[in-house]
Amino acid sequence: MNDKARTIGYWISTSLLGLAFATGGLADLAGSPQVLEGMAHLGYPAYFATILGVWKVLGAVAVLAPRFPRLKEWAYAGIFFDLTGAAASHAAAGDAAGQVMTPLVLVAVAAASWALRPESRRLASAPKREAGARVGEPALAT
Repeated sequence: MNDKARTIGYWISTSLLGLAFATGGLADLAGSPQVLEGMAHLGYPAYFATILGVWKVLGAVAVLAPRFPRLKEWAYAGIFFDLTGAAASHAAAGDAAGQVMTPLVLVAVAAASWALRPESRRLASAPKREAGARVGEPALAT
């Protein structure tokens, strides 16, 4: 994949992810009747919407903001946990396949955003050890 296609793919997936989490988080924070009904249907207390809303908005900001690669890694992990938890919750509640699959599609969008992110938004790689070196044992210089 060339750099231009990678950049376009990154920004499309990241924008969709940021938009989904920002709007979802704001809806959770607003405590709309649909959100509260959905929480009750899944067996969660109403206050859980507020907690999720804060996390979603902060996650959206983290993936969209420049720099802070470690924070982005944590945000992507949180987004993965949120979405897979949502899919599992819908499955456990006996919801239709579409309601289970929707968060899993967003997991794929999040994975694309994570995989396509530019070097400036990645954690620095750890230095590679020489072949044959064991953990806790220095590599021999030849």
